Amino acid sequence: MTQVNNPLHGITLEKLLTELVEHYGWEELGYRIDIRCFNQDPSIKSSLKFLRKTEWARTKVEALYIDMVQK
Repeated sequence: MTQVNNPLHGITLEKLLTELVEHYGWEELGYRIDIRCFNQDPSIKSSLKFLRKTEWARTKVEALYIDMVQK
């Protein structure tokens, strides 16, 4: 079964987050998705740890990424 219509297919969470940070920066990312790991001493490592275990936050980050890519 292929995932042709899935815009996240083949993209790791780390790559997704890195691209969001490059595009928006930590400050704007923290404004758009108000979670502590984006607003207080942000880093890719701490954000990945949080997002991997917190589904609601990961869903918001994935939705923002899809929105960014489709523009």
